Amino acid sequence: MTLVIGVDSSTQSTKALVVEAETGRVLAEGRSSHPDGTEVDPRAWQVACTRAVSAARENAPGPIAAIAVAGQQHGMVTVDAEGEPVRPALLWNDTRSAAETEKLVHQHGADRLAELTGSVPVPSFTVTKLAWLAEHEPEAANRVDRVLLPHDWVSWTLSEPGTQPATDRGDASGTGYFSPRTGEWLPDLLAEAFGGRTPGLPRLLGPAEVGGRTKEGALVAAGTGDNMGAALGLNAGPGDVVVSLGTSGTVFAVTEQGTADPTGFVAGFCDATGRYLPLVCTLNAARVLTTTASLLGTDVAGLDELALRAEPGSGGLVFVPYLDGERTPNLPDASGTLTGIRRGNLTPENVARSAVEGMLCGLADGLAELRRVGVQARRVLLIGGAARSAAVQAVASGLFDAPVEVPEPAEYVALGAARQAAWALSGAAEPPDWPVQGVGLAATGGGAAVRAAYTAAVAQMHGPVG
Repeated sequence: MTLVIGVDSSTQSTKALVVEAETGRVLAEGRSSHPDGTEVDPRAWQVACTRAVSAARENAPGPIAAIAVAGQQHGMVTVDAEGEPVRPALLWNDTRSAAETEKLVHQHGADRLAELTGSVPVPSFTVTKLAWLAEHEPEAANRVDRVLLPHDWVSWTLSEPGTQPATDRGDASGTGYFSPRTGEWLPDLLAEAFGGRTPGLPRLLGPAEVGGRTKEGALVAAGTGDNMGAALGLNAGPGDVVVSLGTSGTVFAVTEQGTADPTGFVAGFCDATGRYLPLVCTLNAARVLTTTASLLGTDVAGLDELALRAEPGSGGLVFVPYLDGERTPNLPDASGTLTGIRRGNLTPENVARSAVEGMLCGLADGLAELRRVGVQARRVLLIGGAARSAAVQAVASGLFDAPVEVPEPAEYVALGAARQAAWALSGAAEPPDWPVQGVGLAATGGGAAVRAAYTAAVAQMHGPVG
């Protein structure tokens, strides 16, 4: 039995899985939480990773042959010439670089940036955070010797001393200074954003290349970003669209060709296999359900029961769920609205169902954006905590205009990292074939009418968006 470890270093915690390399069977796991906030000392991630990996290894039935890390995308980790952090890392959800983002897009143009980097940057992107650092903390910026992403940092700290930091094209494609088309860094774009400074960047590794070894001798694979790890863990291929219902929502697809969307709705990322991963992100997903459940004096399970007692269309109620503003469409100052209220339809059941329908319509809009740039949806894979909801499953099956499957619950980001570790260990041309079990949802009617009512409500409240 050959054992590997996959690590998911997310915003909130580190999760580590011990997995049998030949079969993908999970044998042990460990977890450790992260500090809260949008800026964090990256050494806290190092400590959390050590704890999670140690806890997983305690229950492993043998030695670990390889390890890989999939981490939260976009975060800015700056280190000095001694390899120590210059300042706390800025996470993807830190939006202080909004002004620098506008300046960058105005200076270069959205079309040009999409052509160069595959995406139009938003404040989550690393390049905008470096521009903020240069503008607001120039002394700290002068001390920066190297810029890393969160997964780069964690992989580096796992490796034996003297190892050079490395990354993969998947995570690199979310920086704003990498070309998915050529597979190369764009140092001139970085230097311009960083006030003329030219910090070092990690080595770019191929999907199955080895980045180094741990102090104990285990191989360290390239690692990748969390969305790329999830796609790899799901064994997603061309034609598959993943809809992930977490705190925020993501819709992404594995494609053979890259995308470059000047509207900025679709981010033209790379995946972890040598393909591409166009992605749409919404700010409002599972928290729409928890917030509505609280309003109705129940929990998510109770919301589920209420929603299933209502008819499709929620009796005419339409919930536009922009509770935290919205990113797709770009309405950062928007708020949520409930429209179509009449004396006869304002029931707990209809309100509950309208929350489910509204949340999923936002994700269906994301799938429509992917289709607009040429993505073909053969099937939709519905994942994340909210995907387990019976009401979510009942509504989703009629909204996405494609067969919907719900894979069995699993830590797919960590599982994808483990699959990458096993791939690097094997030296094979393709990753190991690990089966993913799932349940197909029976198609239900009424989805077109729900989408039409939702589209009309968005236009009524916010005008044309696009």
